[in-house]
Amino acid sequence: MAAAATPSQLLLSRLSSSRSVSRLSPFHLQKPASFPSKRSGGARSSGCSSGGASVRCAAVGTEAAAKASGTKQKSTYELETLTTWLLRQEQAGNIDAELTIVLASISMACKQIASLVQRAGISNLTGVQGAVNVQGEDQKKLDVVSNEVFSNCLRSSGRTGIIASEEEDVPVAVEESYSGNYIVVFDPLDGSSNIDAAVSTGSIFGIYSPNDECLADVDNDGTLDNTAQRCVVSVCQPGSNLLAAGYCMYSSSVIFVLTVGKGVYVFTLDPMYGEFVLTQEELKIPRSGKIYAFNEGNYMLWDDKLKKYIDHLKDPEPTGKPYSARYIGSLVGDFHRTLLYGGIYGYPRDKKSKNGKLRLLYECAPMSFIVEQAGGKGSDGHQRVLDIMPQEVHQRVPLFIGSVEEVEKVEKFLA
Repeated sequence: MAAAATPSQLLLSRLSSSRSVSRLSPFHLQKPASFPSKRSGGARSSGCSSGGASVRCAAVGTEAAAKASGTKQKSTYELETLTTWLLRQEQAGNIDAELTIVLASISMACKQIASLVQRAGISNLTGVQGAVNVQGEDQKKLDVVSNEVFSNCLRSSGRTGIIASEEEDVPVAVEESYSGNYIVVFDPLDGSSNIDAAVSTGSIFGIYSPNDECLADVDNDGTLDNTAQRCVVSVCQPGSNLLAAGYCMYSSSVIFVLTVGKGVYVFTLDPMYGEFVLTQEELKIPRSGKIYAFNEGNYMLWDDKLKKYIDHLKDPEPTGKPYSARYIGSLVGDFHRTLLYGGIYGYPRDKKSKNGKLRLLYECAPMSFIVEQAGGKGSDGHQRVLDIMPQEVHQRVPLFIGSVEEVEKVEKFLA
């Protein structure tokens, strides 16, 4: 004699006979056809419809309304992280899996550096290290630590072959057997002179495509010989060859700005989740602006053409409104403001620095790539920065970058 069916077996039996079982959800409820409404004897009026022996209820009508209008309802709690965004770019064919890993490793380095910067005073990381880098600049303690953090993250990614840093005399080859071929150039901590004053600083990076010609033998100290160094220069130029570029700004918020050649995207570090969250898509710089960022302390060292340009900004015409001067002294901070509000940032040549002070490979070129993707322009005063062919890894060039109309204006004054 068959055993009596349990209540759960009876429920499963009833569900299996229902026409809606294949789309069972918390809002697909099985009710008798005679289930009364509070207002009438029919089905409930708030998102419910009856058909035979079943009643299908939409969640407060939003699901049905969204389908009817053809729009997708976005949850208030829906966040897109940098990791998710990179995977979407990979699926779209904008980047490959290898580059996804490299960019993820860079974001991890930026998180670590952000933590170090915020705790610099507590961890005794302020002040000078006591060494001088290849540029002849005093190295801050955080310069050295940030360079090590950046380098280690890139090495451990297993996808970088050669890295070139502001703090390294020559490009360094990744000696591990699982290393890849991507070439990453970076300034691990731009504006480090502002660290002790807790002013905005940042990291800048650029990524160039793999090239088998750059697989050179590495000596015992892990650095490349002159031939390999020339190889890095030949591969890492011009800046128009960049696959991706970005920067991370360490300020009141930690902001990660990135382009893979398909527009500019902005991510903000959420300290609650420890993740970069997408906050701005397809960022565009205004075509013009009324803010200029130059170190006017060097005014007397500039040539006459540049002086006339600056004088024009202060007094454009008898009825014109003068530009506002805003200068932080940190490329990342000044550039980020310019990107959002429009205007121009400039670091020109002068009598002391014949070629300016900013480095082409890992400062000017990545920033120019970003600004062009946002609809702006980067120039040395006479030509497009991304067209300049580097002659050495730490080559310096003048830089004028920002809104198209503002950069074109300074080019006319300098012509």
